[in-house]
Amino acid sequence: MTSLPSSVDVAIIGAGAAGLGAANTLKDSGLSVIVLEARDRIGGRAHTIMASPDVTFDVGCGWLHSADENSFVKIAERLGFEINRSLPPWRERAHGKAFPQAERDDFMHALNAFYDRAEIAAAEAAKSGRDCAASLYLEPGNRWNPMIDAISTYVNGCELDQVSVIDMDAYEDTDINWRVRRGYGALIAAYGATCPLALNCAVTLIDHSSKRVRIETSRGTLTADKVIITVPTSLIADEAIRFHPPLPQKVDAARGLPLGLADKVTLAVDEPEALPVEGNLRAATMRTEMGTYHIRPFGQPCIEGFFGGRFAQSLEDAGPGALAAASIDEIVSILGNDFRRKLKPLAESRWAHDPFARGSYSHALPGHAGDREVLAAPVDGRLFFAGEATSPEFFSTAHGARDSGERAAEEVLTKR
Repeated sequence: MTSLPSSVDVAIIGAGAAGLGAANTLKDSGLSVIVLEARDRIGGRAHTIMASPDVTFDVGCGWLHSADENSFVKIAERLGFEINRSLPPWRERAHGKAFPQAERDDFMHALNAFYDRAEIAAAEAAKSGRDCAASLYLEPGNRWNPMIDAISTYVNGCELDQVSVIDMDAYEDTDINWRVRRGYGALIAAYGATCPLALNCAVTLIDHSSKRVRIETSRGTLTADKVIITVPTSLIADEAIRFHPPLPQKVDAARGLPLGLADKVTLAVDEPEALPVEGNLRAATMRTEMGTYHIRPFGQPCIEGFFGGRFAQSLEDAGPGALAAASIDEIVSILGNDFRRKLKPLAESRWAHDPFARGSYSHALPGHAGDREVLAAPVDGRLFFAGEATSPEFFSTAHGARDSGERAAEEVLTKR
């Protein structure tokens, strides 16, 4: 879109999965709609690139989590995107001798025991109203605690001391995880391709002091009867987007639901046929500061590395290329120094340094599990809120975000 309309019925802020879910739901409503997106592309924290001519890389979300309940599965089928239904590489596909089967079994026993304790604790905390950090349910002195914390950095984007035990238990996972061959980001971009968009349009102020809502953007001002806000919690918490009159409850809720950090890197591999397709590489390092590696996803000549939490933040802060360097060092420590010459950095994410994300996905701080419901609640029948952080059970996922956008759009329609 080359020009910004001066007035619409519904303005949607953010063209990620939530904003596109809202826009698609409102398509045949008869209402005039515009999606305002700060970036020069759609998809938000979903973004697929060609890292090389033969490597497709999801810089953001890459897995159709809880695929049997994931709304993007039917969308993928409708849009002609091939879905890969094979088991994820973290299931019984370990490569190398650094993490032998007996130790993997022992670790899984410790991990499952932790989740069992946390589930019981969450139920008790919900009854008593006394939420607490999930880290309290690590078994004291267990050798696997640092690695359990590492798993939390992948799942929650942060270590367990920052995670509400009630919120962690509320997350629904059916343990069915599929992928999109052409990329999850590419699927979400295709899903939003026909939505009315204004790109390079950063919103700075939502003025709801009058009957119509006035929205100030980097491309000018427009008014709307109703607004759906789908931006990451970080932008609300940092007041990068301001409300007038202020909405302190929303800002406080967003601050209770900060974005954790999960970053990815992809490395080209020479002589890839020497490695297994869809393998997993993980060192039994007994520390939280570790990566996990996906060998030859879709048979591609590459290895994907995944980092989370404080370790990912430190690597981002070290500058571009630090994730790739750390990955190469760790892979070489497992497979041998002669493997170094076979690895070449292709691309990496830096979500904490992305000004329109400032992180990867939300987690509730201890004591803040109820903030998701607070953030999701409409204001005055004119301001509506969506995004993965507002999902009660599928937070941190693209389909949770999309479904929340559909929910917000339906709330708009009930207020016509």
